[in-house]
Amino acid sequence: MATGARHTTFSILGSDVVVTGNIAASVDLHVDGKIDGDLKCANLVQGEASEIKGSVIADTAKIAGLLDGAIEAKTLIVHATARITGDVTYENITIENGGKVEGKLSHRRHGAAGKAPPLEVVDNKSAVAGL
Repeated sequence: MATGARHTTFSILGSDVVVTGNIAASVDLHVDGKIDGDLKCANLVQGEASEIKGSVIADTAKIAGLLDGAIEAKTLIVHATARITGDVTYENITIENGGKVEGKLSHRRHGAAGKAPPLEVVDNKSAVAGL
């Protein structure tokens, strides 16, 4: 066993790593490589060149690459370079200008019933320029 392996709070899949099969991690995961399978982890950070083909479940997910599958996250950040094809279930969501989501968005309520889902405008310059 590697020194300190028991105390690791995150794992990294480098850009040269290709995983075929499901992944379950109790720690945070940073993915720069490719995954062909379902992924479940505490928190996910996906790099711009990364590809995930399968469903994702995480507390917090920061998506910057390609995700071809459903995602469920308490907090979801869709970066400008992200492309998600699949249904999205979230409590809090941020979609940067340029981020693409093709699928059904479903807000999962936490707390008071009837409360509108929180939305955040990250950049509205291009929308104003078109007026």
